[in-house]
Amino acid sequence: MNIPADLKYTKDHEWVKIDGTMATIGITDFAQKELGDIVFVEVDTEGETLSVGDVFGTVEAVKTVSDLFMPVAGTIAEINEGLEDTPEVVNQDPYGEGWMVKVELAPDADTSDLLSADQYKEVIGE
Repeated sequence: MNIPADLKYTKDHEWVKIDGTMATIGITDFAQKELGDIVFVEVDTEGETLSVGDVFGTVEAVKTVSDLFMPVAGTIAEINEGLEDTPEVVNQDPYGEGWMVKVELAPDADTSDLLSADQYKEVIGE
């Protein structure tokens, strides 16, 4: 299981890469494996300011649809539009080309509830 140590994680299986005031968000390797073949990614929240726990989109796999939850408070600055035509990239490269959104962090964004790689491994039983 690929769980990069330089990222933060949520119990809902999103990953977060924080770079200054920007955060890149996607779903974990564990999540994409659990979902199976991803056939559609829908994120229509570009420009919206969301709080932690808000739904920012959905991922549809062959057998299920799963909501995507905001791990940090902020404004959706960019959506990975490449996933519209090739959603399977999330299965192939969840931490790279399979990112979902980039978020401008809210000035008061609290990241203290995000998990380290080791804490996330405990969540998924690794």
